This record gives sequence, structure tokens and C-alpha cells, in this order.
Amino acid sequence: MDKIELYRQLIKQILSEHQQEQSHTDTVQSQLILDHENDHYQLAYVGWQGDKRVFGPIIHLDIKNGKIWIQYNGTEESIAEQLVELGVPPSDIVIGFHSPFKRQFTAYAVE
Repeated sequence: MDKIELYRQLIKQILSEHQQEQSHTDTVQSQLILDHENDHYQLAYVGWQGDKRVFGPIIHLDIKNGKIWIQYNGTEESIAEQLVELGVPPSDIVIGFHSPFKRQFTAYAVE
């Protein structure tokens, strides 16, 4: 299997697992957003809580230049560690929410 296709499947698996763990109500749902054409993947909250709009990402991942970029992680779990446990080498994971300067001090790719 192609590496990018494998990464797409692993991302879908991780996001789906997190979606099942997220609490939701009749008016606020967690939505899984999978854009395979542009390789953007999100789990987001969408809905209303009383008269207040609820919308925002829980997790946002991208695939760029053959690497998985963790753009946002609003969970308490390490998405990077989950990816490594599933067989993704740390050199193919970028912690995108850290500045390039900070990335050099992680166990993962800088870019």
C-alpha cells in the first residue's frame, strides 16, 4: 500500500476513535471532516448551546510533502504518540502547532 494512502487510513482511524469518545448533545455534534483530495482532516464541534454558536476544531491534521502535520490537538492525548504506535516513523510527523524553532527540540520532524 502507498505510504500516503496508509497515512490517510491511520488518520481516519484516529479521528474516528476520538469522535466516539467526544461527548455531544442533540444540539452539538462532533463532525469528522475528511478531504482526501487536499489531505486536510478535522474533527470539529458544530451546533448550538442555547443561543450560543458552538464551532471549532478538536483535532486538525494535514498530509504535506509525505508527512503528517499535527496542526491542532485539543485533546489531552498525544496524537503524535498514537501515530508512532501505529507505525508512523517520528521523521514523518511534524508538530505544526509549534514554531519551527521549537520543533528542532522534539523527537519529530521539523518540516
